[in-house]
Amino acid sequence: MKIWRTVLIALLATALIAPSMGAAVANQSTSVLPSWAVKSTIYEVNVRQYSTAGDFKSVTNSLPRLKRLGVGILWLMPIQPISKVKRKGTLGSPYSVANYKGVNPEFGTAEDFQALIDEAHRLGMKVIIDWVANHSGWDNPWIANESWYHRDLNGKIISPNNDWTDVAWLDYENPNMRAAMIDAMKYWVTEFDIDGFRADVAGLVPVSFWESANTELQKIKPLFMLAEEQGTTDMLNKAFVANYNWELKDRINALATGLTIPISLLKYVNKLPSKYPTGSIPMNFITNHDENSWNGSEYRRLGAAVPAMAALTFTLPGIPLIYSGQEVGNKRELAFFEKDLIPNLEIENSTTTFYRKLIALKTKNAALWNSAPLAAPELIQANEDIISFYRTVGKNRVLTIINASNKPQKTSIALNKLAGTYYQFSSNKQKKLPSKLTLTLKPWQFEIYSSAGN
Repeated sequence: MKIWRTVLIALLATALIAPSMGAAVANQSTSVLPSWAVKSTIYEVNVRQYSTAGDFKSVTNSLPRLKRLGVGILWLMPIQPISKVKRKGTLGSPYSVANYKGVNPEFGTAEDFQALIDEAHRLGMKVIIDWVANHSGWDNPWIANESWYHRDLNGKIISPNNDWTDVAWLDYENPNMRAAMIDAMKYWVTEFDIDGFRADVAGLVPVSFWESANTELQKIKPLFMLAEEQGTTDMLNKAFVANYNWELKDRINALATGLTIPISLLKYVNKLPSKYPTGSIPMNFITNHDENSWNGSEYRRLGAAVPAMAALTFTLPGIPLIYSGQEVGNKRELAFFEKDLIPNLEIENSTTTFYRKLIALKTKNAALWNSAPLAAPELIQANEDIISFYRTVGKNRVLTIINASNKPQKTSIALNKLAGTYYQFSSNKQKKLPSKLTLTLKPWQFEIYSSAGN
């Protein structure tokens, strides 16, 4: 299979980057961030809502656009068939898996999926797929093995909770089920050459399973492993290289609505390195499929603060996420169980240009890379409504200044040793910054100054 050529190349690349990651220590993730993920931004693909056809071919045809945007990792929401038994809505939840080794016929064929992977790889992008390990659909063939599932006192298979009635709760006390789950995950790596997994509700599945799965999967090729979880250090120590930065998202929401102040958010950020084993990173975001469908679009939650908070997710430590439609300024909440097309996805606009610039900023400036170990930004004293910090790696430096309020702010910031010539994000032109920088910023206006531009 062609995968072995890919594996050899990936292993060589990992060997070249390994010295910069340092020797293994007790507080170091056993997973290694693949070299190709060091500069990457993630783009979440909602295949169903991505186009009128809602299929793999539409995503494949869109890959040149995503390449121009600059994203490095495509995360596809579940691509397996959706269960019909106890289905919610007309189309059901993609997280109700009918066959772990099957392809959703609504999206196309296995050949169509392979063509998507191949084209993404040809364009220099990687592909990870959503993996639902906590539960299956009710008409999944595994249901025949009742001991593979949690059951009530009468021996009847149950759902994980009273809301998730469309799925059956898998029991990780069963070694045969564990083995089958790992085998199914390996299938997508060996047969289709995918580049990793986003683990749905990872925290509801035992760490010991993820550790076993990661050990087996990484033998095939270096993979990017993302957990929908935050707070369990063992997850990062033993299985994953990234998790959700939910707390940052919550603090961003609170900041935009006046429920907290900038220094509270920055104090949280400064504590992040102590929570992340060397080699692991948080995924920063202002929206994703869950946030959009259940909690409101970023525009409903953040209002005029959207650009500034998006810039924050790109300049704070972590790997940033863009959700389908975010890059064109989609303001609608998408239905989860029905067809609900993202409007104007293929029409580039000023929002597209904005995110392309943010991705380029991250790509060109080593201070913003997803490097190990995770280092807190250096805070710069300003007034209480201003977020100001910088990040440095070698000679590369990025300075971020945000008016985190709905009122104009005039501020003077003592740059001292930071004085020098930078590229200004808003203009991408060089600007000389004095030792004392005075700025008048409109509500939620921000500026980023970087060594390498954007």
